Amino acid sequence: MFTLHEILAKLKNEFALSRKGPERGSWFVYTILAILVPFTSSKTSNILRCLNTLFGNAGINKKRFYTFMASPKIPWQRLWRRLWQMIDNPLTDGRLLLALDDYINPKTGKKIFGCANVFDHAAKQNQSKYPWAQNVVALGLLKMIKGRWACLPLSWRFYHLKKSVERINRENIGPKLTFESKLDQAAAMIANIADVFASARIIVVTDSWFGNNGLFNPLRHQLGRCVDLLSRLRSNNNIFELPKPQNKSRVGRPRKYGAKIGTAASLAAKFKHLASEYIVNLYGRERTVLAYERVVMLKTIRCAVKVVWVYRRTQWVALYSTDLTLSANQIIAFYGARWKIEAFFKELKRDIGSAETQTRNSQAVKNHLNFCMMAASVAWIYADRIAKTPKRRHAVEGRRHFAFSDVRRSITQAATEDNFSRLFPVPRKSTINSFVAAMLRMAA
Repeated sequence: MFTLHEILAKLKNEFALSRKGPERGSWFVYTILAILVPFTSSKTSNILRCLNTLFGNAGINKKRFYTFMASPKIPWQRLWRRLWQMIDNPLTDGRLLLALDDYINPKTGKKIFGCANVFDHAAKQNQSKYPWAQNVVALGLLKMIKGRWACLPLSWRFYHLKKSVERINRENIGPKLTFESKLDQAAAMIANIADVFASARIIVVTDSWFGNNGLFNPLRHQLGRCVDLLSRLRSNNNIFELPKPQNKSRVGRPRKYGAKIGTAASLAAKFKHLASEYIVNLYGRERTVLAYERVVMLKTIRCAVKVVWVYRRTQWVALYSTDLTLSANQIIAFYGARWKIEAFFKELKRDIGSAETQTRNSQAVKNHLNFCMMAASVAWIYADRIAKTPKRRHAVEGRRHFAFSDVRRSITQAATEDNFSRLFPVPRKSTINSFVAAMLRMAA
């Protein structure tokens, strides 16, 4: 209980500078808890219902609460920076592991902010390849918590198609927007996080769509050599040898690349007999992996990289990192942990229920997604700080670690204790208009 109070109190203090700070701060804290408590999905109406029935916040008027959920005055920038600073031991092997990916959030209403017909590369045969949905670029911290990998959401951006931005600005639908590509948005988010973790070496773990020079070049331009990429090669990527030392008597510019040695697919077959076995902590347990590593040159990154070919029974995967000091074990383990951002998307959309929200207004949509993502980060910070590991409620064959739902249940037990309401008094009635109420009583 005191661990949860310590986390939420620091977030509540960010409201202290505003006129309605104490009241708004309490509303913010209990809204985070209402999202995490497995009461119902995180629709705004359900959050209000949870606040009234579970926490006894009977003084929250429906209209005032909806105004709060759509308020442009919630200091999200300060809140996120405060949350980043609250993460204990964020580094893994001396590096800050940032998982980068995007996801879509299908909707049905035509007037919902951020929606467009976006391409869904994971659409099944009975689903539309261009659903009406929101497209979100998200960035999370990969961290080992109580013996298992977890992804703590750190930042996000709505991606708008260029034609959607032009239409919104032309028709005056909501605030004016400036078009940014996904790569530009990702680089800006990583730069903001690097500003807080100034002395940390950053590794961005991402899939092959983001893992190219469109992201790597602006990152190196802004942050220098303290940032590296860890991604996956496409099967048709050309691979070159390291450049050989040039004879001083030769005239001309030194070669940047050595001889072409093949594609990722052709070299996978060529190097298979040279592969060695590695024991890697992968997907929740120690596994024996057959892999081969080599330092080569890539034109998609325009620098030397370490490539690790991982061989399965019938398939192979080629991973690469611009950090040449990483071992093959680390590259395989870190990229395997990247899947936790996909698990986070499922937790966000289904477990917490952010996909079911019906908010339309641009500010309300942004606030709701901020609330849901910050609630997920608070849950993992809480799980990392408590002494005992949360017990797994539902046994699953092959899985021995606790789940996100177990963390939510532990938070619910702490938040519903009698002493918790003493640490965070439930806002009954606003004291802002107490002078007006006293004058009315005198007049009566």
